Amino acid sequence: MEKQPKISFAEAFTLNRRAAKLLWDKRPGCFISIFLTNALRAIAPYLTIWLSARIIAELAGGRDPQILFRWVVITLVSEALIALAVGLLTRWTNVEKQSLRPIGDHIYAEKMMDLEYADVDRQEVYDLYSQIRQYDNWNGWGILAVRDIFEYAVNAVFQVLGGAVLSVSLFTRMLPADSSLAFLNSPLSALLILALMLLIVAASSFCSHKRYGYYLTMGDDVLYGNRLFNFWADTITKERGRAPDLRMYSQMENIGDLYLAYNNSFTTSSRIAKFAKGPMGMWEGLASGIAVILTGVVYLFVCLKALGGAFGVGEVTQYVGAITGLFLGLNNVYKAGNHLQLNATTLRLSFQFLDIPHKMYKGSLTTEKRSDRQYEIEFKDVSFQYPGTDYWALRHVNLSFKVGSRLAVVGQNGSGKTTFIKLLCRLYDPTEGEILLNGIDIRKYRYDDYIQIFSVVFQDFKLFSLPLGENIAGATCYDRARAEQCLRDAGFTGRLSKGLNTYLYKDLDSEGVDVSGGEAQKIAIARALYKDAPFIILDEPTAALDPVAEAEIYSRFNDIAGDRTAVYISHRLSSCKFCDEIAVFDGGKVVQMGSHDQLLAETEGKYAELWNAQAQYYTEPAEGEKP
Repeated sequence: MEKQPKISFAEAFTLNRRAAKLLWDKRPGCFISIFLTNALRAIAPYLTIWLSARIIAELAGGRDPQILFRWVVITLVSEALIALAVGLLTRWTNVEKQSLRPIGDHIYAEKMMDLEYADVDRQEVYDLYSQIRQYDNWNGWGILAVRDIFEYAVNAVFQVLGGAVLSVSLFTRMLPADSSLAFLNSPLSALLILALMLLIVAASSFCSHKRYGYYLTMGDDVLYGNRLFNFWADTITKERGRAPDLRMYSQMENIGDLYLAYNNSFTTSSRIAKFAKGPMGMWEGLASGIAVILTGVVYLFVCLKALGGAFGVGEVTQYVGAITGLFLGLNNVYKAGNHLQLNATTLRLSFQFLDIPHKMYKGSLTTEKRSDRQYEIEFKDVSFQYPGTDYWALRHVNLSFKVGSRLAVVGQNGSGKTTFIKLLCRLYDPTEGEILLNGIDIRKYRYDDYIQIFSVVFQDFKLFSLPLGENIAGATCYDRARAEQCLRDAGFTGRLSKGLNTYLYKDLDSEGVDVSGGEAQKIAIARALYKDAPFIILDEPTAALDPVAEAEIYSRFNDIAGDRTAVYISHRLSSCKFCDEIAVFDGGKVVQMGSHDQLLAETEGKYAELWNAQAQYYTEPAEGEKP
């Protein structure tokens, strides 16, 4: 990660304020509860100090039992009521804070879902989001940290206000004129004491700031250490599919050695440990030592004024507690500012992610909701380069297909087949040329409307750890009979104990079912059928199926597709024979178009070359021949 430039306090405040507004819009009750709870918590000790001073003053003075009794009762009742109020408010605050945690995660999730696919596919965006999450995991920095900074700041401000109210009379109470300490009555003396105290607070806060500043210098170490740890932990405990290879090739020890050799971010020899034992510990020790000096100065000044006769022993307790709390509050205000700046480093990354702009034109036209499904797609001189590359993944592609047709897209790996599908679904826009839907450039259609006319089974499709029915329908409320019919049409025959209510995988339910690759592929096909879009696209739809299951799918899929337009991507040319047209891709270009028989007749063509290379798998060997 590149080193982040230093952030000014003004910018830090702006970033944190923006984050606070995000959270306020989602859950204002969290900030209200934090404010009330911490205001009361900060003020409550001062009330106790003031009441205790009254009791001590009476004990040192008149010692009237009735007055003492009254002050004791007032103290007990006040503390009981405050304790009750703080308890209720704390309960409210805890509920609000816990409720805010998933909301904070949802802010990033919303942005991730709102990003254009081209941005989601960029490594830079993945790295940026990874940095944000790792900062959050390490020290809780980020958008949610604003909640804790606000809590800290409210407490500190009310500490200052409460201490100031109870301390102000310390400087207005005068000593007798004939006292040897009468010089303390001078405004200059009060100013000097205040200046000394503020200087001590500033020095203590400066030391704390220097300590916290080391967290910024350790960012790269922590991110790297977390990345190694996540790789190690995920490989061993989460990626169950890697378990056979780990054992067969003895990679467990190799990965463990790699982790131990490179991940010294959190060991006793790491920079973090050295900083903690060295400069961080030194600055923290200085901050604590200076705070003790402040306490000594407070005691000295208060005791001198009491000794000179400015007030009695009861007020000594009040002033020592109040002025100590006042300057502790000032110190905490300064620390809150430090945290504000530290958090701004992560917030800068957060808003860099949240502010990723939409470059893709979304359009305004709605796609026609045609009951006859009369749609026609045409690629007109379409060329495409993936962002950040100078290689043409597609070059001058021209083809069209109409509703109800069956188009197969074939070619070797890297020939541009999957790129063609990504452009068709508008996951990317063409670098050159245009794609037309019913004669209109697809960029003019509303994006969310346009993608609804496609059902796609991607080669690397994913099912979710949700009930089977919800995986198929993409919703919690769905037509169960229709979902079951789609499963039958896709050839899924798995017997699940809870039917459509059976959870896939065990992430959310210990009784979840781990389906095989072939079963998962059939569920993915059923999901595409359930959407009932005019276009159904299958990217290697039978790659995980056995030959019998593959033959079953293809024997029935023409009927299953019905009046939909079907586009198939396949390496197995035998599966393309039932298609109306076959587009042969090679080097990012469409080099042939035609039916299976037409393309085979072109004996020098790419399709015939691929067919002949696979022919041994399609034909039975002659008698006496070795298979």
